[in-house]
Amino acid sequence: MWNITHAAFTAMLWNVICVIVASAHKDHKNITTESGQNITLPCRASNMSFIAIEWSRFDLKPEYVLLSRDGHFDPHNQHLSFENRVDLQERKMKDGDVSLILKDVTTDDTGTYECRVFMEETRSWKSITIIYLRAVVPPGPPVENRPVGLIIGVIVGLSAVLIFVACLIYKNPEKRQNIFLVPSCHERIRHCFCRRAGAHVTSAVI
Repeated sequence: MWNITHAAFTAMLWNVICVIVASAHKDHKNITTESGQNITLPCRASNMSFIAIEWSRFDLKPEYVLLSRDGHFDPHNQHLSFENRVDLQERKMKDGDVSLILKDVTTDDTGTYECRVFMEETRSWKSITIIYLRAVVPPGPPVENRPVGLIIGVIVGLSAVLIFVACLIYKNPEKRQNIFLVPSCHERIRHCFCRRAGAHVTSAVI
């Protein structure tokens, strides 16, 4: 019980810290997208004197989403969930564009992402932007109610007709007897006997 509570508390505390850090950042963005889509997380460095780019997500270990050094991607320490799913929008980083392309987004991609560059002059990392990405499940197709309503209407109409006919039959004993009662075996025998007797009388007269 303590492990579950502790884990939930840790996750909640971490989310609060991420929100506070993101809100305090001078270049903070919120982006919402639907799962299954490709999304671009924008980032642009004003100073071009950097030799490495790093996209990371605070809650991942390892937290690297993408790491590029001297124009080459470094697959080491990249989180497995982003393997073959991320790329730079501008490989040549024209005008300092180091935006991240995230392909085939899932709800597990929800989180706070940070874009940093390693400055050659200061030999240190500089944070450029922080983005909170929220991935949601797209709404399902609209339900068409007309066919369903038509079927229900037909069923109700037929039921009303059957009930009406049943009431008429029940109120009229003769119709009920003619429809539902089959002549008994005795009645059929008598009918045949009468036909034969009539035929015999006719023959005798002739």
